[in-house]
Amino acid sequence: MAAAITRPEALIEALGLDSSLIEPARAAATAFPLRVPLSYVARMRRGDPLDPLLQQVLPLGKELNQPAAYVADPLGERETLRAPGLLQKYQGRALLITTQACAVHCRYCFRREFPYAGQTIDTPRWSAALDELARDSSIEEIILSGGDPLSLSDARLTALTDALARIPHLRRFRVHTRQPIVLPARIDDGLIAWLGRLAWPAVLVLHANHPNEIDAAVRAACARLRDAGATLLNQSVLLRGVNDDANVLVQLSTQLFDAGVLPYYLHVLDPVRGAAHFDIPEPRALEIAGELAARLPGYLVPRLVREIHGAPAKVGLTPRLPRM
Repeated sequence: MAAAITRPEALIEALGLDSSLIEPARAAATAFPLRVPLSYVARMRRGDPLDPLLQQVLPLGKELNQPAAYVADPLGERETLRAPGLLQKYQGRALLITTQACAVHCRYCFRREFPYAGQTIDTPRWSAALDELARDSSIEEIILSGGDPLSLSDARLTALTDALARIPHLRRFRVHTRQPIVLPARIDDGLIAWLGRLAWPAVLVLHANHPNEIDAAVRAACARLRDAGATLLNQSVLLRGVNDDANVLVQLSTQLFDAGVLPYYLHVLDPVRGAAHFDIPEPRALEIAGELAARLPGYLVPRLVREIHGAPAKVGLTPRLPRM
């Protein structure tokens, strides 16, 4: 993470791109900084400004356009806070914002303006969130999120999960992470040892959007996680210019399965400020999902969903099947 590229000019120069991209990228990065690991950059095509991995991380001048429907908190998460760093959107499960740190800054991130100060489960603030969880026996599943929870050291992860294990009504444990995809070296001996000591079977929800993200190092990381007993799922976001094509998503589902990961969700873009240029009209999203359903076995078809503030669950969208 320390070696990640954080200057737009460094990314543009590393990929041999036109220098005219630098100033717009600098302007967009003032609001939401650039961060991308070298291992992820290595999977990008040199000289191609439309590379689908580059599109996910390169700040663009388009981000400075601010349609009224695109807002800082599109999911109303601040209203769901029960204690510092503890969110509950849905019945029976709660989410811990463990850290604001990510290995990569995805330009469509729905938490790009989340007020992390005072809202992460950092060591001095664990007690309030843990006490709130212990008081509510209706919460049976805890989800570690962020930022990226695997940005925490193994020691801090262990301290947190040891404390959670002392809450008897927590029966399920989930981690939402992009690190096995963008920084597979994070899946090292220490992390595997942490997984092996957990009080619950772990479910890791990964985040890959394009088949070019799945390389040998990612497959090896996923194999280590599976061998440690983790269940691996994947969630993607439907993004213009990245994966708004059924052929791309068929390849993604196939490569994920080959890596031992089941497709889980395909999200319609959350309307966060700065990400409007990634949006896909809903009718086109339904068509793409229909093509996937027609071409893949059911267990390889991610569920097309939209998250709506205040809804009791993610809202499933019905794919529009192609005509025979």
